[in-house]
Amino acid sequence: MSEDEAESSSSGAAASEPKDPRTIARKYQLDLCKRAVDENIIVYLGTGCGKTHIAVLLMYELGHLIRKPSREVCVFLAPTIPLVRQQAMVIADSTNFKVQRYYGSGKHSRDHQAWEKEMGEYEVLVMTPQILLHNLRHCFIRMDLIALLIFDECHHAQAQKRHPYAQIMKEFYNNADKHPRVFGMTASPIIGKGGSNKLTYTKCINSLEELLNAKVCSVDNVELESVIASPKVEVYFYGPVGHSNLTTAYIKELGGYKFQSECMLRESVCNFNESLKKLKSLWRLHENLIFCLQEVGLFGALQAARTFLSSSSVSLDGKGADINDYANKAMSLLSRDILEGPDADSFDLETIEEPFFSKKFAVLINVLSRYRLEENMKCIVFVKRIIVARVVVQILQNLKCLDFWRCEFLVGCHSGLRNMSRDKMSSIIEKFSSGEVNLLVATSVGEEGLDIQTCCLVVRFDLPETVNSFIQSRGRARMSKSKYVFLLERGNHSQEKLLDDYITGEIIMDKEINLRTSNDMFNCLEENIYRVNDTGASISTACSVSLLHRYCDNLPRDIFFVPSPSFFFVDDVDGIVCKLILPPNAAFRQVNGQPCPSKDEAKRDACLKACIKLHELGALTDFLLPGQGSRKIKVSTTNNSESNKDDGMVIVHYSEYNAENIDDTRTQFSRNVFESSPG
Repeated sequence: MSEDEAESSSSGAAASEPKDPRTIARKYQLDLCKRAVDENIIVYLGTGCGKTHIAVLLMYELGHLIRKPSREVCVFLAPTIPLVRQQAMVIADSTNFKVQRYYGSGKHSRDHQAWEKEMGEYEVLVMTPQILLHNLRHCFIRMDLIALLIFDECHHAQAQKRHPYAQIMKEFYNNADKHPRVFGMTASPIIGKGGSNKLTYTKCINSLEELLNAKVCSVDNVELESVIASPKVEVYFYGPVGHSNLTTAYIKELGGYKFQSECMLRESVCNFNESLKKLKSLWRLHENLIFCLQEVGLFGALQAARTFLSSSSVSLDGKGADINDYANKAMSLLSRDILEGPDADSFDLETIEEPFFSKKFAVLINVLSRYRLEENMKCIVFVKRIIVARVVVQILQNLKCLDFWRCEFLVGCHSGLRNMSRDKMSSIIEKFSSGEVNLLVATSVGEEGLDIQTCCLVVRFDLPETVNSFIQSRGRARMSKSKYVFLLERGNHSQEKLLDDYITGEIIMDKEINLRTSNDMFNCLEENIYRVNDTGASISTACSVSLLHRYCDNLPRDIFFVPSPSFFFVDDVDGIVCKLILPPNAAFRQVNGQPCPSKDEAKRDACLKACIKLHELGALTDFLLPGQGSRKIKVSTTNNSESNKDDGMVIVHYSEYNAENIDDTRTQFSRNVFESSPG
């Protein structure tokens, strides 16, 4: 998500008939809301327990603080665009508040007047956290005008990470004179790879409470069991995996094709960076084909090759002829043992065997066959990789034995291969909700906040990587008598242990919520912050790199010259030092950062020093945005000009700041660059 301001769209207006969300609230929801009125809390409840309704109840109880003509507002933060849309609709349908939603990215920010108008008109602002963070940094929105700050999926706020949730609290909440009420919601306060131990869980919970300045609260499971269905866990074993001689031969031949393409790329591309970029694309393609071959089977690898060869995929990934040559050879190899013809993509159940389908994929087919006759069946299959989601759907759509299932895949907006647009994502979710589609093959994008009440089967084709993923994906199965299915390799003790760790880890987590065994916390990632006293705008090491790039992006340019910063790193006795070189038409040329433990931190430190100096020189405004000193050039190519008639010179109008503050050397360099442009 860009820091630039997002598009906005209305999600509802105040209705004439008063709405009271208390009339449909459960007792535990009212109890937690009452506690949230008095203090900051984090509600830890499973998916389907009505956490959002507790947030709505809290808005209702604190409505006197945000109803117009009050200048204060409620800001509801959700980490994904589908969640922003979904939660804005829920709030608008449940209350009489004026609700507006904000998401996406754009090249131009709103100005202060525009945001004053928004906050003067709307009472609840639902947005992605990056938008609020951007507006706080440039003082478009002030923390003291937020009466209620709600964090959906608040487990993303980690002390040792730079997620926007964490930065909002560290940079602005902790430094505010007037604090809003904070309300967090999560189905799992733990986030991290693999299973974990009690101490790690305790540190995660303690750190989350410290960062959000809130107390984790939950409800006794006995009270929830009467209102919330919990899916039954089922495990299906496959294998053990032992690749056939044919699969092994395919892997060896594909490796040979990869080596040939690598040699061709190194010989044909002179530019090192361009060569490395194409090599990485080749390696990624090869690795994906091998992965699909092993995890899905021959048909999966063939479909993956076809996907990569599609024209839109090639143009998006910037693959060259050498990579296309590899993909074409791979497709010829993989299709060698598959019958061609009009029915080549339609298979009978009897053909589901190695190497055409992997043992793992064959078990998935059996699971889907078993449940296909149940009434109103809806299923989500979770996979790790985007390419696997695509090829699994392509195969399932052509399996005669599974024609009951109407399949679609769901991946993120920035998924590389044929990016899935936000409208496409929303359309697929709507089709799944209505029943037009009854089988989704999804990556982790479908784990959080996908509110499909009628889903009754969740299959983990790939094991979850975190306990949070385990809990979130389970929460998609919302119907009574739902099933939560895992596919495990027979004899793979590490997979069995990981699943056991997730199950026992959730029990440990529940106990730690109620009775903490330690006060230990993770070390908080400290930020250096520069603040403008006159306006309150600020910048930290968390955003210094992006702001510097934004400044350079606003400098004068032409077709021969694109201004961008350069970074050089030097090993020092006390750490790594970043030497930052700015473009020749910038307000100054060079700055050296302080010694830091890593290249990333050194780069951030140097960029922060550069941004501070740019503000001191006037190239950044007091709201820390590119100002007069970095205004884009205005180019005149009018043929009436005498000079244009003589030599075709481009006339460049610099801002007053550049004319006075760029030294002679830089001015000469800029003049040479721009005067070389065609008339």
